[in-house]
Amino acid sequence: MLAERLVNDYDVEVLTTCVKNYVTGDNEYPEGEEILNGVLVRRFYSDPVEPDLHKSYVRQAAPAKKWRHFLYRCRLLKPLSYVKPIWHYKEQEEIKALNSQVFYSSSMYAFIRENKASYRAFIPLSFFPHTYYTALYAPEKTILIPTMHNNGSSFRSIITSVFSEVAYIGFNIEAEQKLVENIVGKPLAAHGIISVGIEKTKAADWERTKVKYNLPEDYLLYVGRIDAIKLNNIVDYFLSYKKKYTGSRLKLVLVGGIFGKTVEHPDIIYTGFVDDAEKVAIQLNAKVIVNPSRYESLSLILLETMSEGKAMLVNGRCNVLREHCEKSNYAALYYMSRRDFMRKLHNLENSETLRQQMGEKGRHYVQENYNWEMIIGRMKNVIQMLS
Repeated sequence: MLAERLVNDYDVEVLTTCVKNYVTGDNEYPEGEEILNGVLVRRFYSDPVEPDLHKSYVRQAAPAKKWRHFLYRCRLLKPLSYVKPIWHYKEQEEIKALNSQVFYSSSMYAFIRENKASYRAFIPLSFFPHTYYTALYAPEKTILIPTMHNNGSSFRSIITSVFSEVAYIGFNIEAEQKLVENIVGKPLAAHGIISVGIEKTKAADWERTKVKYNLPEDYLLYVGRIDAIKLNNIVDYFLSYKKKYTGSRLKLVLVGGIFGKTVEHPDIIYTGFVDDAEKVAIQLNAKVIVNPSRYESLSLILLETMSEGKAMLVNGRCNVLREHCEKSNYAALYYMSRRDFMRKLHNLENSETLRQQMGEKGRHYVQENYNWEMIIGRMKNVIQMLS
């Protein structure tokens, strides 16, 4: 989305791998170049994956992030950065772990090293191998969008060197920025909020979509990757809700690729992948939408839900999601426990007025804080700063 929004002002390229499935790491896309929506996409083969070797390196590197996470929980990590700004403990093991994961592409990083003079800026997203090697080979041109959240990988030693050497770091929301400020501390590079907007897609025909995926009239909707980390305990919570409120007509509809175990139950429906137009239709016709993840740096599904005027429940143990709720004057509601989830879902299911009020607040919140004109303006200012 960001790349396509920048094409009016810059020649934009996307460097990516040929991997489609992050579990297998297979090179399913062809290597080479193609133009997509005005953006030149260069695909590079990922190197062969050795899962057992990768797991071994991750285990060897683990003491560093565990120790740093402990210091963070004790509120000592940031003060310590004034004495020890850059950490090298287990750094080589962390690099080996990066180099052995599914997205490692030696040919891509060679391309960056050999062609960096041809580019005005590099904008790596998240913290995968491409982020490390972009920061290594072109730090003065790197605008990092880290999409950080409070989990173990955010406490690796290597974070301190990368996040201090890049030209700029653009965060999605204040909660993410505060997290990184407390993790990296004194050496943190220049930074601020850039964020991202959302795209409007025309909805598919609802009746056809409803029949195609056997969808009910009333449902609680989850959209995203179907795995244990993302789903957290939502299935268990929902089944508890149905057990308590036996008159509820809600079913749980889960939309997205399935990368974990599924639960067979008459009130749970898995659609698998759907196209963008179908996804919009399914979101627009949901009674309530839920994001149960504890690990988010922004949550596009939350912003999409708000922009569509839909009510949403989110996991309050994620600081980012909780911040969205509070800043939007509760256009979304957060829950902190099973009982809290059930109580708030019951209120939402049975109050159209509450859902409409939340929807109005949500539309206003997204328009005021996540419109593309404002976001692209921020990014252009940072790119200009690098010149």
